[in-house]
Amino acid sequence: NPAAKTYQKAIFEQRIPATAFVVEDIQKEYERMKKLGVVFSTEPTKMGEVTIAVFDDTCGNLIQIFQV
Repeated sequence: NPAAKTYQKAIFEQRIPATAFVVEDIQKEYERMKKLGVVFSTEPTKMGEVTIAVFDDTCGNLIQIFQV
C-alpha cells in the first residue's frame, strides 16, 4: 500500500520508532546487538525511570528497546 510506505518514511525521517520492545538488561542487550553489527541512533539513555535505546532495522524503521 503506497500510503503505508509514505507513513513509514515520514516517521523514520522524524526519528520516531515504529515499535518498542521491553528488555530485562538494556546495557547487555545493547552490547550484544552492537557486536552483531546493529547500528544504534540512540545509545542507552536514562529518561526518568526508563532507559531507552533506538536502532535502525535496515528496512526503513527505527526500533526502540527499553528497560523499566
